[in-house]
Amino acid sequence: MTQGLLLVDHGSRRASANALLDEVAERVRAKLGESALVEPAHMELAEPTLAQAFARLVERGATEVVVVPYFLSPGRHATEDVPRLAREAAAAFPDTPHRVAPPLGPHDLLDQLVLVRFRE
Repeated sequence: MTQGLLLVDHGSRRASANALLDEVAERVRAKLGESALVEPAHMELAEPTLAQAFARLVERGATEVVVVPYFLSPGRHATEDVPRLAREAAAAFPDTPHRVAPPLGPHDLLDQLVLVRFRE
C-alpha cells in the first residue's frame, strides 16, 4: 500500500499565511524522501482545497490517504470539518481508503518543543 500524506490547515486569504503549510509539507517530504507523496491543503479560502490535494495524491499513486490536521487543538475544525471534508473528497475515490489523524496537540513531542522554545 502506498500512503499519501495530506497536511491540512484552515487556509487564509493571505498567501504569506498559506506559505507556512507549504514549507512544512516540503520539510516533511524531505524527511520522508523526495519521492514521498505529501500534499498541503486548505479547508477554505485558499487552494489547493482538501478535495484537490486528495485527488492529486491519488493521481500520483497513493492507494491510501492519511489526512493530518495541522491544528494544535481538537476543536471543531479538526474533529468535525476536516473529517467531513475528507469523507467528501474520498467519495470520488471509493477504492482509496483514508483516515484522519488526531490534531497535533496535546502530544509529548509538542510539549518538548514548547520547552525547547522556552529555553531558547
